[in-house]
Amino acid sequence: MTYKVAVAKGDGVGPEVVDSAMSVLDKVSSVFEFEIEYREVLVGGAAYDRMGTPLPKETLDMVKDSDSVLFGAVGGSKWDNLPHESRPEKAILGLRKTLDAYSNLRPGILYPQLKDASPLKNHIVEKGFDICVVRELVGGIYFGRKRTWEGESGEMAEDVEGYSRSEIERIARKAFQLAQLRRRKVTSVDKANVLHTSRLWRKVVQEVHGEYPEVDLEHMYIDNACMQVVRDPSQFDVILTSNIFGDILSDEISMLTGSIGLLPSASMGDGKKGIYEPIHGSAPDLAGKDRVNPIGTILSAGMMLEHSFGEIEAARSIEYAIKKVFEEKYHTEDVFMEDGKLVGTKEITRLIAMNIEKGTN
Repeated sequence: MTYKVAVAKGDGVGPEVVDSAMSVLDKVSSVFEFEIEYREVLVGGAAYDRMGTPLPKETLDMVKDSDSVLFGAVGGSKWDNLPHESRPEKAILGLRKTLDAYSNLRPGILYPQLKDASPLKNHIVEKGFDICVVRELVGGIYFGRKRTWEGESGEMAEDVEGYSRSEIERIARKAFQLAQLRRRKVTSVDKANVLHTSRLWRKVVQEVHGEYPEVDLEHMYIDNACMQVVRDPSQFDVILTSNIFGDILSDEISMLTGSIGLLPSASMGDGKKGIYEPIHGSAPDLAGKDRVNPIGTILSAGMMLEHSFGEIEAARSIEYAIKKVFEEKYHTEDVFMEDGKLVGTKEITRLIAMNIEKGTN
């Protein structure tokens, strides 16, 4: 079996973390006897510099002809003053819209070996946590009407949040289906006491829940959810929420794990094709210094193996290899602890690849 992967390295540390993920994928594909055909494409600031657009037609054509996308990160101060339609971030938004990748899965797991890297108190992290945020990805305020104008009192701006019943139904089903495979609990996060979109969200989620009676459902306001994630993250299983709330919550959860560099994500629609990327940004200050944590991207590659290609054993071998490296106390600087062994991007990648083997779980 050969899988065609569009590789969008992007800007800043994007090329480094994607190279790390590809190194691990090379080892995995060798051990589990399948092939990966990499097809590098331009996105973000790098694409703008060479082609005058953050998402060239050539990139879109290659993505459509590939089985999935491995994405690094885009953006940086170099492009901050570009017009809105030319900003590097338009690349990832455009890819999501093109593939109708409306479902964003963002798992946040506390590794026992890294509990001292979490900012939470010991009595909280001792419980551990394993949360998956299911974020609606192609609707809401990020894709609503935007405008800036001169009003009577000066310059004005607005961004409009909007959701349809069908958009809420399909993301809710994704969350309930995922919960069926986990601990059978969904927490739907909204702001229904203030926002009309959230009132519709809550109504539709409640209706969809009727199709999944074996899954428990609770509703929670976004402000309370942010507090509860810090107070006791172990209470959550699957968190279902909108585009903007999911963006904020998943970043908060990432820091509770010890580092934003640890978290992967998968963006998918109704088919098998997806966009797999770490949740961190391009971090241009770390680019080229062998300092960035590549694990979020490596785990994203593992999610690609599982969700798009059905190579579940291979995906589990990546998770096992990462745990093994943590057990041996190898750390990048973002999660470094006093009793650990400090290593850079390339070395921790090599160590993870070295631990890839069959028969792990």
